[in-house]
Amino acid sequence: MGGALLAGWLDQGIAPNDLVVVDPHFDPGMSPPGVRSFASDNSLPGDFSPDIVLLAVKPQSMDAVLPPYSRFAKAVFLSIAAGRTIASMQKHLGKKTAIVRAMPNTPASVRRGATGMIANKNTSSVQKTLCDKLMTAVGQVVWVEEETLLDAVTALSGSGPAYVFLMVEALAAAGEDLGLPAEIAETLARATITGSGELLRQSPLPAAALRENVTSPNGTTYAALQVLMDERQGLGDLMRRATDAAARRARELAG
Repeated sequence: MGGALLAGWLDQGIAPNDLVVVDPHFDPGMSPPGVRSFASDNSLPGDFSPDIVLLAVKPQSMDAVLPPYSRFAKAVFLSIAAGRTIASMQKHLGKKTAIVRAMPNTPASVRRGATGMIANKNTSSVQKTLCDKLMTAVGQVVWVEEETLLDAVTALSGSGPAYVFLMVEALAAAGEDLGLPAEIAETLARATITGSGELLRQSPLPAAALRENVTSPNGTTYAALQVLMDERQGLGDLMRRATDAAARRARELAG
């Protein structure tokens, strides 16, 4: 995800020499031209003073990674680590540190991400605008007022791409059951999902209206939707149970 954000920022015209990467596994030979890279925080120049520090690390690594960065007290810390609360980061960075939590999803790698964000009270309007600009470079951004709502964001859009990919698998498998060759079923399923997503992106109509537009009274789509929209066993109930499970797990990871 950090790499996707870096590519998005460069595409949006951010000067490479304004970006610094710290990653023990980062290959300098693969670094975009002009972007400085370091193997650890110890290698950073002594006068280095960032405006923003992006924390694109695994949640379980956060406690080990954060302490050395507390010296950048004037920066805003933008975390994309799932489940790590603002309070847990303040333990290492200080209670007066500006912190923004963001929950992007994997379509950010193709500039079609969806990100939910929240800022703590120490974050200035200028810092919040900067974080918004950086995340908008890879997709759409929404801000929530309560940190607990990021669990819902995680369940909906953070994990959401996996639900869509599973739908492609299920749709292709259903096509095979109807007699289509596997390759054709896969092609049709992928094209249907991606095409529908693009139509949804470009259309000003709500999803419900687009669904109604493709549904003829008592036609084939209508017959299928009677199954998918069943109140007890339909897709709506299934999605509610799935996202409830994801949100519950997000709260567990946050401790």
